[in-house]
Amino acid sequence: MERASELIKNIIKSLPSKPGVYQYFDKNGEIIYIGKARNLKKRVSSYFNKKHDSARIELLVRKINDIKSISVATENDALLLENVLIKKYQPRYNIMLKDDKTYPWICISAEPFPRIFLTRNVIKNGSDYFGPYSSVRTANVLMDLIHHLYPLRSCKLHLSPEKVRAKKVKICLEYYIGNCAAPCENLQTQEEYLIMVGNIREIIKGNVKIVLSALKEEMMRYADELNFEEAQIVKKKYDLLKQYQSRSVVVNPSLTNVDVFTISVSPTEAFVNFMKIIDGAVVQSRMLELKKRLDETPEELLGMAIVELRQQNQSTAKEVIVPFLPDALLNEVSYAVPKRGDKAKLLELSERNARMHRMEREKMQKLLDPELHAKRILAIMQHDLRMNVPPEHIECFDNSNIQGSYPVAAMVVFRNAKASKKEYRHFNIKTVEGPNDFASMEEAIYRRYSRLLEENKELPQLIIVDGGKGQLSSAMKSLEKLDLRGKITIIGIAKRLEEIYYPDDSLPMYIDKASPTLKVIQQLRDEAHRFGITHHRNRRSKGSLHSELDVIPGIGEKTKELLLKKGGSLKRIKSMSLEELSAIVGKSKATMLQKHFSKGLISFDS
Repeated sequence: MERASELIKNIIKSLPSKPGVYQYFDKNGEIIYIGKARNLKKRVSSYFNKKHDSARIELLVRKINDIKSISVATENDALLLENVLIKKYQPRYNIMLKDDKTYPWICISAEPFPRIFLTRNVIKNGSDYFGPYSSVRTANVLMDLIHHLYPLRSCKLHLSPEKVRAKKVKICLEYYIGNCAAPCENLQTQEEYLIMVGNIREIIKGNVKIVLSALKEEMMRYADELNFEEAQIVKKKYDLLKQYQSRSVVVNPSLTNVDVFTISVSPTEAFVNFMKIIDGAVVQSRMLELKKRLDETPEELLGMAIVELRQQNQSTAKEVIVPFLPDALLNEVSYAVPKRGDKAKLLELSERNARMHRMEREKMQKLLDPELHAKRILAIMQHDLRMNVPPEHIECFDNSNIQGSYPVAAMVVFRNAKASKKEYRHFNIKTVEGPNDFASMEEAIYRRYSRLLEENKELPQLIIVDGGKGQLSSAMKSLEKLDLRGKITIIGIAKRLEEIYYPDDSLPMYIDKASPTLKVIQQLRDEAHRFGITHHRNRRSKGSLHSELDVIPGIGEKTKELLLKKGGSLKRIKSMSLEELSAIVGKSKATMLQKHFSKGLISFDS
């Protein structure tokens, strides 16, 4: 509480230990954050009692100038009220829900003879809205089914029973082509029309079974009355609806009115998939995108998304299937976290949808705006690696030697999360004898950054050392000699468990395997390893060739260079015929070479 002003301290003392919603205000009186709590006093005081890992939370706490709270009866009420207030005020530091204005809704208008149509504008005039539908195609398929099943009016005339009785509206072409039953001239009563609308409402909600049962009953009644023509018309509707129902993913008919929620989280966003299950069939699927603001946990994000999606889709399901329990639970709703069976299959399907949607969104962002995509990755890396600046310039080092022979170090460079191959460098280790990775790393680091300092060139924001604490400590020795300690972030990566080490920290840090930070670090490490191995092989090959040719009398430096250029490897030169060797170095030297190789005096086969 030392960090809080006297005003804030007094406000916190007066807060009740009850469920509620709290609002943080800045010095200008604007709401900057809204949160819920099962215990207002404990939750609010926790913001001021400790130092937070997140820089954004630290910044939020510094900006809090006033606190207001609303006490409610239950935690469930706090969850619902928080959702309403966030949507109303849209505070800067709260989760941002993606606007649904671009998605279509199915509207059943509030009229005596309701119209049913697609719209992107939700108007609060008493009409019922269903959706939103993330796929326009899905909404159109459903609307086509409705129009095939029922002769709805499509005109925008204001029909009322009084106008119909007064016969102020005339029949239009839609009646004559069979698309409308002409309620405007009372050829279809209001009661008949509303029964039809009621069935459509059930179909939109996914309650197809109820409508199928009603159609079957109507079909049998016409058949009993020997009215086979009408019975056939109803049968066509029954078959059409049955066909529509069969398109849905059917898991288990005993699963009636169940909601499924899963979440796929990236460092900056979250994607929540919602599926509505009626009679074992998936009748609706929807995706909600959330923009993270304060390093919210998956439990917090899922809890908020469940409230929002159930409100938007007017869900009354009493059972919710989730991958884990959210941070706050709704009253009169049971939560299931299945591990096997049909419910687990539904959870897996929903998780796959959420994951694929996130991957598609990231791929699209990369294609549409590569620069923005790179900035996003660098921002995530800055956050994950606890850096003060984004790592726009990264250098990664790797050692390569076999039994201590021909030790080399490789350095690769990434700029804006992409390889900059023209800046790659090799270091032939000069001061180290034998297999000593630590000393080799120390030499490579010193040579690289002493040269950059001498030439007054730009230093990287991040150095990555391929290896654990030993290699990292050796690299730090060189940085200390150059007075660069603390001026460049340096980390080591251990291969076995992808552990990230920091100087003077014995415990490793583990980065989320799904994070682009780990993927970029792995790419750097693998690229440095590949680049180093390639150089090491070339150097070893040249060394092997020269070492044996050096002991052959009459073979000088120019001849050795010529053999290396034409032959490529010692093994290839040994396999050449006298004619092939003569074509390169002449018959006399070719004879000397063959005579030497046939004696098998020395063998350095690589």
